[in-house]
Amino acid sequence: MGSEELDDDVETPLVHSTSDSHLEDHFLRIRRSAPVTTSQLAIIGSSLCPIESLDYELIENDFFKQDWRSRGEAHIVRYVILKWTLCFLVGALSGAVGFFNNLAVQNIAGVKFVVTSNMMLAGKYKWAFLVFATTNFVLLMFASVITTYISPAAAGSGIPEVMAYLNGVDAPDIFSLKTFFVKVVGCIAAVSSSLHVGKAGPMIHTSACIASILGQGGSRKYRLTCKWLRYFKNDRDRRDLVTCGAGAGVAAAFRAPVGGVLFALECVSSWWRSALLWRAFFTTAVVVVVLRALIDVCNSGKCGLFGKGGLIMFDVTSADVTYHLDDLPPVIVLGIIGGILGSSYNFLLDKVLRIYNLINEKGHVCKLFLAASVSIFTSCCLFGMPWLASCKPCPAESSEACPSIGRSGNFKKFQCPPDQYNDLASLFFNTNDDTIRNLYSAGTDNVFQKTSVILFLITSYFLGIISYGLAVPSGLFVPVILTGATYGRLVGMLMGSHSTLNHGLFAVLGSASLLGGSMRMTVSVCVVMLELTNNLLLLPLVMLVLLISKSVADAFNANVYDLLVQLKGLPYLKAHAEPFMRQLTVADVVRGPLQIFNGVEKVSNIVHVLKTTGHHGFPVVDEPPFSNSPVLFGLILRANLLTTPVVGILTRHDFMPELILGLHPVLLQSRWKKTRVGKSNLIQLFSDLCRFQK
Repeated sequence: MGSEELDDDVETPLVHSTSDSHLEDHFLRIRRSAPVTTSQLAIIGSSLCPIESLDYELIENDFFKQDWRSRGEAHIVRYVILKWTLCFLVGALSGAVGFFNNLAVQNIAGVKFVVTSNMMLAGKYKWAFLVFATTNFVLLMFASVITTYISPAAAGSGIPEVMAYLNGVDAPDIFSLKTFFVKVVGCIAAVSSSLHVGKAGPMIHTSACIASILGQGGSRKYRLTCKWLRYFKNDRDRRDLVTCGAGAGVAAAFRAPVGGVLFALECVSSWWRSALLWRAFFTTAVVVVVLRALIDVCNSGKCGLFGKGGLIMFDVTSADVTYHLDDLPPVIVLGIIGGILGSSYNFLLDKVLRIYNLINEKGHVCKLFLAASVSIFTSCCLFGMPWLASCKPCPAESSEACPSIGRSGNFKKFQCPPDQYNDLASLFFNTNDDTIRNLYSAGTDNVFQKTSVILFLITSYFLGIISYGLAVPSGLFVPVILTGATYGRLVGMLMGSHSTLNHGLFAVLGSASLLGGSMRMTVSVCVVMLELTNNLLLLPLVMLVLLISKSVADAFNANVYDLLVQLKGLPYLKAHAEPFMRQLTVADVVRGPLQIFNGVEKVSNIVHVLKTTGHHGFPVVDEPPFSNSPVLFGLILRANLLTTPVVGILTRHDFMPELILGLHPVLLQSRWKKTRVGKSNLIQLFSDLCRFQK
């Protein structure tokens, strides 16, 4: 709307109303009330952003009812087909992105370790460290720079932001196209830099971005304005599609379709219904089909180093996995200690993130400096710690190459002489996925020393805490799984012959216990662990250890994602109110002043309220003397007011033919010669003009 054309006497109807009286008293009441000039703020990614609320309940006003009644069977069939089509696209694209992420990480990190190992094999240890540390530094700084300057919303795992969105909290760029690209590229660089973070959390956010972009209902910016796209132009359908996207992210990260559905249900969603369950399951099924097809291509060796590693899949299947009553006490102890370690992990992470927030508030340079410091410290730990371990002779009956030079494996040569390996280097000098695979491996009870496992446990526990919170895409799943696997293997080593379970199975149970103690998810984590390890025989023990660790940890603090949501300042509404709220009424907590609109409002007043407030919705009310009693027509959203703008005012002068032909000379050739200027012809001319502009 042009400001020069704004007229205080122009009124625009917000709802159908028959009142034509002046509303000056109403306008004065609004203008005299002290407006709220700022909206709520929260940390989105690594930056402070304004947020607004979304109401997923449908506003069943007269317009909505009329629109719904006007739809025929064909209209509804197209709507249902579109829902399932978008779920298919979300699953297919999520699977492709998950495959691409693993392909890129395995090859980039693999080349780095091969070059470094070759230098160490030649005795050039200083140059090897310089190449290793420099590569890690460049990769992490690249991820931090693009996150800080292009899309700060891409920092972190993105799971708290997805939880908040599905709860009804919206923020700028949370699912934008640039956030999607920065999330993918930044996550690949950060994980490849040997930072102690995972790619599962960012994959969930990435898939949610895919779902949100597809469910936008079209875009004028990208000229996607097909009529069928408008079916999804509402918050509820977008919410359901983003929920399916979150489940697809877990399926793409772990090849766990059922676990992905349960994760969406247990962790991120605030609204659920049976129809959504079917669509979420269909979406995750599409993910694993796409992944399976792409992995088959890599099995032929066409994917470089990735073809030798593959997606996260730790096969610990064993036909003779048996356990007895004597095995329950160590499993119970594993769950208790896992709960304590998990709650301590959350407590320390909360303290570290508060410090990081203070540093990040000082500006972009401080964010980059923090990332650089952590990168250098991590490289020193990963390269320096293996020197503390003594070399061990290779096992005589090993099924894999020993030592493993320039590739993943349980037997890293590092600085050892021929036919010997460094067990601590097999843990430190590897990708996180390969280290987990080493810890889960069966038949490796004598591969690692107790001192090496203890040293790696302490280091990985604290590296996971200080690595999260940097201005890069980063996840918590894999670091917690890795630390838990180390802790579980240590318990297995301490038990010795007192348990029939091998150390690899203890490592699996250790991961489950720490996940339960930190994230407090039970059903979804249980299924993810079973799908991850391809071992259904562990189900009773995994269930037991999860229940115990969660119960113990709940006595100390909340789960890690609730802590992150609270730390970010996101107004997340729980399913049930706190008990003390039962004593209060709405009048006890409501804050003013209330900004309302009448059924018929002046354009100038609407613009004034939109400029001076940050409210997302405004009640539309008619009050006496304009109605017999106060009548609430409903709620009109800011988005509705902004997407039906008043573009100008037509005066008598604007109807002059000479002026119109001056603005649109093409009409002179197509219409003017055939048109006689008269009342009916002039009306017809402007009708054609309106259709031409549309």
